[in-house]
Order: sequence, then C-alpha cells, then structure tokens
Amino acid sequence: MNIVLWIVAALLALAFLAAGLMKISQPKEKLAASGMAWAEDFSPGVVKAIGALEILGALGLILPAVLDIAPVLVPLAALGLALVMVGATVTHARRKEYPVIVVNLVLLVLFAVVAWGRFGPYSF
Repeated sequence: MNIVLWIVAALLALAFLAAGLMKISQPKEKLAASGMAWAEDFSPGVVKAIGALEILGALGLILPAVLDIAPVLVPLAALGLALVMVGATVTHARRKEYPVIVVNLVLLVLFAVVAWGRFGPYSF
C-alpha cells in the first residue's frame, strides 16, 4: 500500500503542479478561452491564488517525505488539496457543469486516500 500511496501522490502532484503553473502563468481570459470557463467568475488575483495553492500543495505531497523534513506535511497537503477540490465542486455545481464535478470528486477521494494513508497506517 505504501507504493500505491507514493504513486497516487506523485501523479496528483504532477497534475496539480502543471495546473497551478498554468493558472499563475496565463491571464484568466486565456484560461477561460481554453476550457476553464469558471475563471470568468473570479478575479485574476483569485485565479492566481488558486494556482499558487495548487503548486504549494503539489510540492507538499512529495518534498517533505523525500527530504525527510516534517513529513507530517504530506497528509496536510493532501487535506489542503482535498479542500481545493471541495471548492471546485461547489463552483462547478453552481455553474451546472456536472461532468466536471465527477472529476473533482474522484480527485477529492484520491486526496482523501493519501491523507488517510499518511496520517494512519502508512505514515512516515
């Protein structure tokens, strides 16, 4: 199970690092035009803040464990990103973007599994 948690955390970290970098490096109009229509509902600063949270969360899923510096930050990062997914689910529900909600919920479950595993039986 430890290897499964590492693989899930690594894949989530890669995905959220890429997503976060995209949000902080592109204007919200370009994000909205590329399929992230939800960005229209937020100010540019909020979109950049979401991107920064995703980057920090992605780094927090991997670096504390790899460097063996405060590894308790790994499940905390997973919980933080799970909360980001709760916010994303609410945003997409308000916009009636139901297919995207399924993706958000799957990611939420994956983050919850990482948090459970790293807080519980498979902690560092």
